[in-house]
Amino acid sequence: MTAVEPAGPWHLALVGNPNCGKTALFNALTGSRQKVANYPGVTVERKSGLFQTPSGRSVHLLDLPGTYSLRARSPDEQVTRDAVLGRLAGESPPDMLLCVADATNLRIALRLVLELKRVGRPLMLALNMIDIARKRGFEFDLDRLSAELGVPVVTSTAVRRGGVEDLIARMDGLIAMPPAAHVAAANTWTPPTSAELRATQREADRILHAAVKVPGRPDTLTGRLDGVLLHPVFGILILLAVLFVMFQAVFSWAQPAMDLIKAGFDALGGLVQANMPEGLLQSFVQNGVIAGVGSVIVFLPQILILFLFILILEDLGYLARAAFLMDRIMGGAGLHGRAFIPLLSSFACAIPGIMAARVIDNRRDRLTTILVAPLMTCSARIPVYVLIISAFVPDREVFGFVGLQGLVMFGLYAAGISSALAVSFVAKRLLWRDHPEPFMLELPDYKMPRLKSVLIGVYTRALMFLQRAGTTIFSMMVLIWFLASFPRPPEGAAEPAIEYSLAAILGRAIEPLTAPIGFDWHINVALIPGMAAREVAVAALGTVYAIEGGKEASDQIGLVLAQSWSLATALALLAWYIFAPQCASTLAVIRRETGGWHWMAVSFAYMIVLAYAGAFLTYNIAVALGAG
Repeated sequence: MTAVEPAGPWHLALVGNPNCGKTALFNALTGSRQKVANYPGVTVERKSGLFQTPSGRSVHLLDLPGTYSLRARSPDEQVTRDAVLGRLAGESPPDMLLCVADATNLRIALRLVLELKRVGRPLMLALNMIDIARKRGFEFDLDRLSAELGVPVVTSTAVRRGGVEDLIARMDGLIAMPPAAHVAAANTWTPPTSAELRATQREADRILHAAVKVPGRPDTLTGRLDGVLLHPVFGILILLAVLFVMFQAVFSWAQPAMDLIKAGFDALGGLVQANMPEGLLQSFVQNGVIAGVGSVIVFLPQILILFLFILILEDLGYLARAAFLMDRIMGGAGLHGRAFIPLLSSFACAIPGIMAARVIDNRRDRLTTILVAPLMTCSARIPVYVLIISAFVPDREVFGFVGLQGLVMFGLYAAGISSALAVSFVAKRLLWRDHPEPFMLELPDYKMPRLKSVLIGVYTRALMFLQRAGTTIFSMMVLIWFLASFPRPPEGAAEPAIEYSLAAILGRAIEPLTAPIGFDWHINVALIPGMAAREVAVAALGTVYAIEGGKEASDQIGLVLAQSWSLATALALLAWYIFAPQCASTLAVIRRETGGWHWMAVSFAYMIVLAYAGAFLTYNIAVALGAG
């Protein structure tokens, strides 16, 4: 057979079961040369990257979502199946498939290998984490395994330096099947029946028995740890402690970096004021760009700490166990146990949380998770919460060691969780009444976090946040500055210029609606662009008060709010932000994930009603108690 040299980059698709080390191998091969986006028409994440083989061949690597079978049930499994078959719109058919298998858990992985082999594309099997498997007593006859499967078999240790050289060298030497042959084979593929899957599993078991010696004694460390971490009482207490430490760290660890960023933007604003002549251009740069965008960028350290915790816990193997622990609690509220990880992801951002709900097979359970995911306290709420807490909650300790501000933040997170459980409870009883499906979850082995993977994950999220600040937030700030600066005040005007602006006119126009919840026109101005993204509200307040009060108002926005608002208003705004659907991107993802406008409209409607009712009750109760 003659080798076929591709004209462009070689297209290689990375396939494997969940938790097999596929992403670690992807990071080891591509490093920082990777791109994250979505597949056309769906919200399943697409990760791709480039690397070169020793011969200089350029390889385009596609990291497909984890799957146990090509008989797809969930949206991410459908993407994997279609990509493997070359049927995915906008995606080049793969020249070869690289199936990654956890060497310590080959039984299910070999079934997937046999399914992939029947597709007809060139295929190679990479046994990942081979060093861990051998330490546990596994013995591999790689030649026998390759002969039984009929595909090349290589070993890799993705988390070690130099752990993928053999894989790349073997890949470089492979002779590709002529394109027409494997395209024809892929076009004739049909989904396996249940009987065929059972036969495939029997064949996988036979091959495993012939080529791999499995130790008789299981890993005792994992069992001992699970005895504590999965305990119905101690496990829950440990989980609560982990979450509490995470939220305390978001406040305390990030503060030095936040102070440094704030000082940098203050210095930049002072430099503009000192070197640019007074006028519209100076106002735009200082009050629109620097005061607006800077007031959001300052919260980057807190958001990254939150992501750091989530990525480390995921790498440790703890997140799956947290889902197992929460299944009983969440099941009582009408949520599937698998909803825990999507909801935990929503602490960072509701968008990946909603996307992660695709791992839930049952459509009704998936819809319930999608509807309540935006109620979790996402990172975009942090700037609003921190601004109000810093302005109205004293920076002191209670019980001698717990920061009061961190405790209030923990309470806001708890309020978001409680409201999500309550909405789920009501939805499952009003919208659909069915019996819950059994919760089955594969618990990965405990592993030390992979520093490179964690750092790449944090870097990727930092880049996404900065891109958001440089696009959506910047655009909104330009709009806010324009609305707050025009028309110019009349000659001899006694009030600040912003009192005559379009922003003030719009803000006052909706005051009859917002006055019962304690919001004045300044807050209304912030809420309007805040519909695009929650954190824009902080930047908008920074811009409005900077224009009204000058540089000192921009530098001391928290102090200005403490002097301008009552405690009742501050509490009402916190209540509003627990529920309000102020994120256009989240609503768009709900529409795409559910396949229409109906559930997006339901989500927006119930959240805006809850936000107004929550703010109304909070404001009026606070006023009645003398906080108005």
